[in-house]
Amino acid sequence: MLWVGVEYRGMGTRFRDYAPEQPHLLPPSPQDWLPEGHLAYLIRDLVQGLDLWAIHKTHWRNARGAPGFHPAMMVGILMYAWVNRVYSSRRIARLCVEDLGGRFLAAGHSPDFRTISLFQLVHGEALADLFVQSVHLCQRAGLVSLRLVAGDGSKIEANASKHKAMSYGRMVEQEAQLRGEIAELQRRGRQQDMEDDALFGKDVAGLDLPAELKRRETRLSHILAAKEALEAEAKAAALASQAEREAKERERGKPLPGKKPKPPEEAKPADKAQRGFTDPESRIMKASGGEFIQAYNGQAVVDGDAQVIVACDLTNQAADAPHFVPMMEQVRENTGGTPEKIVADAGYFSEANAQYCPSPTSEVLISPDRLTHGSTEMPAQSASGVQSASARMAAQMREVLRTPEGHDTYACRKKIVEPVFGQIKGCPGSPGFCHFLRRGLVKARQEWLWACATHNFLKYLRYGRVCVVAG
Repeated sequence: MLWVGVEYRGMGTRFRDYAPEQPHLLPPSPQDWLPEGHLAYLIRDLVQGLDLWAIHKTHWRNARGAPGFHPAMMVGILMYAWVNRVYSSRRIARLCVEDLGGRFLAAGHSPDFRTISLFQLVHGEALADLFVQSVHLCQRAGLVSLRLVAGDGSKIEANASKHKAMSYGRMVEQEAQLRGEIAELQRRGRQQDMEDDALFGKDVAGLDLPAELKRRETRLSHILAAKEALEAEAKAAALASQAEREAKERERGKPLPGKKPKPPEEAKPADKAQRGFTDPESRIMKASGGEFIQAYNGQAVVDGDAQVIVACDLTNQAADAPHFVPMMEQVRENTGGTPEKIVADAGYFSEANAQYCPSPTSEVLISPDRLTHGSTEMPAQSASGVQSASARMAAQMREVLRTPEGHDTYACRKKIVEPVFGQIKGCPGSPGFCHFLRRGLVKARQEWLWACATHNFLKYLRYGRVCVVAG
C-alpha cells in the first residue's frame, strides 16, 4: 500500500526537508545562479562585440511609440535559442521565462512570441548579414586557414507540402476541366435566375454567387497564375540559351552544328515542370535518401581546419553545378583570400567548373563520377576514340584523383562539409534546423544564412575563444 503525505519517524531514515510550496528568494545576482563559463555568458560577451548598426538605425529612424527591446538583447536571445536548437517564436518566448540562461540574456524582460517573430521578420536581412561577421570572427581566432575547403549542397524542406504542387501538363488539363465546370455552373445559375424571376419578380434580390462557383473560380485563378509563371520561366531559359548560342557562334565565326533551338516566343514548359501553390518559389527536389520533397537547396563552403562555413547561399535550383563559381568567389569576398585546395562532389562537375582556378597556386578537385556510399576508388577509365572537351577534362580529373595525393585530398571532403550539414540539420533523435519556418526564397535565404552564422558563432565559442585567450 502506498501512503502519501504521512511522515514516519523512528525508522532510521533521514531526508532533507521537502516543501515545494515554501516561498524562497532567488539569488540577487544571476552570476550566483548560473555556473561559471555558462553559454549565456559567452553569448553575451560575443554579441557585445558585434556590429548591430543595421538594426539600431531602423529604430533610430522610427523613434515613435514605446521604447523597444535592445537589439543586443534580441540578437543574444535568438542566438542562444538557435544554438540550443529552439526555433519556434513561442518556444523562444518561453525560454526567456523558464530557462535561466534565457532569463539572464533577457535581463528580466519577457518579450512575447509576436515581438520575437516580428523582430526576425523586420531584421531578417540584418541577421543574415551577421554571417560575414561570424567568418571574420573565426578568422581572427585562427579557425580559418583556407588550406583546404569543401563545397556541397543540401536539400532543406520548405514550409510547403509537395502535395500542393502541380505539373504543367496537369495544369493544362485542370484549366480546361475547371472552365467547363464554371461554364456549366453559370448556365445553371442563369436558368435558376429565370425561374426565380418568373416566380418572385425581377425586383427581388437574388442569392449570392454559389459557393461551388466561387471555389472553382479561385482555384482556376491560382492555376492560371502558376501556369503563367512556368511559361515565363521557360521563355527566360530559352532566351538565355539563344544568347549563349549566339555568343559561341560569334566567337567561332560560324554557326554551331545541330538543330537550332526554338525561339523564346515559342518556348513552352515541359509537361513535368511543377510549381507549388503554398510556396511557389520552392521546388520539388530529390533528397539524399532518394525521397522527393518540396525544398530549397542550401549551399555551403566549409574550411577544413575547424569546419567553419566561409560561404553560404540558398537557391531554388536543384542542380549544384551552377553555384560552384559564385560560391568560390564569395569565399574570396568573405575572407579576403583564396583557398589552396578546393574539393567538391560529382554534382559540381562541369568543364567550366573543372577549369576554374581562383589563383595560380590553387588546385580544384571535382569528381566526375558519383561514388557509392563508403567507396573512395575512382571508376576505371573507359577506352574511347574521339572525346569531347568535357570528356577529356573528366579523364584528366580521374587521373589526378587516382594519385595518392589526389585520393587523400578528395577523401577529406566527407569529413569536412558533410558533418556541418549534420550539425545544422540534426539527426532523427535530435532534430535541428531541418525545415524552413517562413516562405519565399528571400525569407528562407535569410533563415539559412542566420543558421550558418550561428554555426560559426558556436564554433568560435567552443574553440576560437580559447585560441584568442591563449594568444
